[in-house]
Amino acid sequence: MSTPSGTRQGLERKAQMMQSSRTRVGVVGAGRVGAVLAAALRAAGHEVVAVAGESPASRTRIETLLPGVHVDKPSAVARSCDLLLLTVPDDMLGNVVAMLSASGAIRSGQRVVHTSGKHGLAVLQPAADLGAEVLAMHPAMTFTGTDVDLGRLEGCVYGVTATLDTHQLARDLVADLGGTIVWVPEDRRTLYHAGLAHGANHLVTLVAQAMDLLRASGAEDPAGTLRPLLNAALDNALSYGSAALTGPVVRGDVETVRAHLADIAASSPETLESYVVMARATANRAVLDGRLLPIRAAKLIGILNDALVRADA
Repeated sequence: MSTPSGTRQGLERKAQMMQSSRTRVGVVGAGRVGAVLAAALRAAGHEVVAVAGESPASRTRIETLLPGVHVDKPSAVARSCDLLLLTVPDDMLGNVVAMLSASGAIRSGQRVVHTSGKHGLAVLQPAADLGAEVLAMHPAMTFTGTDVDLGRLEGCVYGVTATLDTHQLARDLVADLGGTIVWVPEDRRTLYHAGLAHGANHLVTLVAQAMDLLRASGAEDPAGTLRPLLNAALDNALSYGSAALTGPVVRGDVETVRAHLADIAASSPETLESYVVMARATANRAVLDGRLLPIRAAKLIGILNDALVRADA
């Protein structure tokens, strides 16, 4: 069956548009974030031409998520692409940018994007000085470095710091990744990252400690016990903030908290300090919103502090 002329021309125009919008992408740092974002950009129609990653774990991610992509040195990767994605650890980023810039691997008109949460555009200044278009684009997501992450990218929020010249680049890249943007000023970048780390990383530690306590209490499935409670608590906290607080500290149940402290000190002493710190913060918030009387809070904080003193004695 022949294709109508108008339809054929439309398909040809669409193919031309896809071809013109396709970007040659290079990735330096095939860690959990870099390999996944590169795979997502590849699925969106971009060409991932080369990737740098030396560790066994990085090579496995490349083979799994980016089959067929050429593996090369960082400088060679940078020279081969139009959009350079830097997904190295925060503390390495400055040195990597400086090295690639000094070696001539970065050129005018090239697009250089990093995914660090802490850093904004200042760390990319050596590349900008060479005429590159620079962008900071941090995904507010925790990564496993497997294809499981690809589905999680849908709706992911990206903390973006950009120049006026790279605002559209940010919009296009984030749209290709199925995400949304929150614009982060350069001087608020570290604070933005601290909020994410405090919420996500410390949540993992908190949940792991809670599971340890339940396990010590005899629970055979600590995760299954916690899951409904934590899901509800997280949903409520995200919707209502401090108003979602419940439990013995908010109620001012001094003797319950005292009993908690005694059993934690005996069974899981490594958890005592974090329990005390979080309980104190909870008491202070409950006082500020009027749900806990200051005199009751003072008594609670007194026994919390005493528990740490005894533990250190």
